Amino acid sequence: MQTKFIFVTGGVMSGLGKGVVTSSIAKLLQLSNQKVSCVKIDPYLNYDAGTMNPIAHGEVFVTNDGGECDMDIGNYERFLNQNLTKNHNITTAQIYSTVIEAERRGEYLGACVQIIPHVTDEIKRRIRKIAEDEKLDVLVVECGGTVGDIESLPFLEALRQMRLEDGQHNVLFVHVTLAPSLDVVGEQKTKPTQHSVQELRRIGIQPDLIAVRCSTPLLESTKKKISMFTNVTTKDVFSCHDVKSIFMVPQILYDQGIVETIFTKFGKIGLVNTSTNWDMWNSIIKSFENAKGDVKIAMVGKYVTLADSYVSVNHALKHAGAKIGKAVSIDWIDSENINGNTEQLAKFDGILVPGGFGNRGAEGIIATANFAREKNIPYLGICFGFQLAAVAFGRHVCDLKDANSTELDANTANPVVDLLPEQKTISNMGGSLRLGAHEIIIKSNTLAHRTYNSDKVMRRHRHRYEINTKYLDVFEKNGMVFSAESDNSKRMEMLEIPSHRFYFGVQFHPEFNSRPGFPEESFEAFIKAASSA
Repeated sequence: MQTKFIFVTGGVMSGLGKGVVTSSIAKLLQLSNQKVSCVKIDPYLNYDAGTMNPIAHGEVFVTNDGGECDMDIGNYERFLNQNLTKNHNITTAQIYSTVIEAERRGEYLGACVQIIPHVTDEIKRRIRKIAEDEKLDVLVVECGGTVGDIESLPFLEALRQMRLEDGQHNVLFVHVTLAPSLDVVGEQKTKPTQHSVQELRRIGIQPDLIAVRCSTPLLESTKKKISMFTNVTTKDVFSCHDVKSIFMVPQILYDQGIVETIFTKFGKIGLVNTSTNWDMWNSIIKSFENAKGDVKIAMVGKYVTLADSYVSVNHALKHAGAKIGKAVSIDWIDSENINGNTEQLAKFDGILVPGGFGNRGAEGIIATANFAREKNIPYLGICFGFQLAAVAFGRHVCDLKDANSTELDANTANPVVDLLPEQKTISNMGGSLRLGAHEIIIKSNTLAHRTYNSDKVMRRHRHRYEINTKYLDVFEKNGMVFSAESDNSKRMEMLEIPSHRFYFGVQFHPEFNSRPGFPEESFEAFIKAASSA
């Protein structure tokens, strides 16, 4: 059977929630027993998200196969509870690189290489290859950016061509727009949606469905007005109003009949009985709604001015809380503002330090890690937070006064954290870190083993520095245990302090493996420890 394609575009402004709409539609189709997956198109000229500032663009999500991807790939994985590959994130640089390389090899037989057909053909080839390789019933493709952006045009043209080539029963367009309500008049305004759809139609795409972001449910009168000016029926205009959790969006779209509408437009007769699937999904959603109490977590990091910088960590904490019936509140604290004032952390039930790079705010993280150890506050350090916990322990417990990471001080006398050997000959920044899933061997009779209940796990990495194994003996003599390793004991992967209530660090990024209803084990153990204060 031919794969059906759903293309999700966005208008008016960025940040409307195209990723959530894309994920929600895919989830609904998955609950309807369709084999479905998602693709994110990013029109920027970066080859991938790896070198982009998380404060400007949000977190860099890492796939099992080592892709540094847009954060929406994380949304797709969490909603669908499936692992995606780096091929599911397509960028302009990837497309143009492939086309230029083919031209250099002479594969175009002397033709003048152009946007149409060469660039658009490569876009279509990549999309169709994913659908074919994974034998999908439906592939939902989100086109990043906003309609009207210059960089988006080749992608939108390729999607328009796919509709022409595959037919309207195999390709649907969903356009996400905005209906703001001005406090002055309280009316839901439709002009942004009208202009956005006009721009889309100007380049040859008529949307089949319109998903309208709004603060309150879309009024019937507003739907009628949008329908009139955008050439879609009122039943094809869907309200995407604000809800407490993004995981409630599939339900509100389902209640408006979006699944039946999609199946009808695709010519599929009769819906599959999905009650069993829905029961499982609804039980997960209710676990979030029924969470009680308030576990207060301080997240001390470098990029806290944008919550999306740590979106997977935020979700992982909520997943863990919901699993044990606890509500989790997170205070984001800029490590640069600690400035020796670690006492502000005493009011929290747990302290988490996520990943990061570079000097700024590093001393605040070292002070935070030491404060958590001294005050016996549950601590979870991830990547940078793992490395700097070792630095803090080296300085304050092992009497290594100059202990540091060579990332922060290349001339430190005690480099307890050092550059990976294979990194010393690398000059390019992009795609050159230790990336993706690696096997980790866990030592028995440790907190790590009790947490994971296994001798080995696979987890995703994104780092350039590691624990210097020359210092293992002095650490262990002073009470810190490195309880997991990888690459034939060359790399330390977990640390813990057995005498502490919960002091745990991991070199990998456990947040990328956490899903609603299936929290990653280190987060669940951390929240359990924090909630038992």
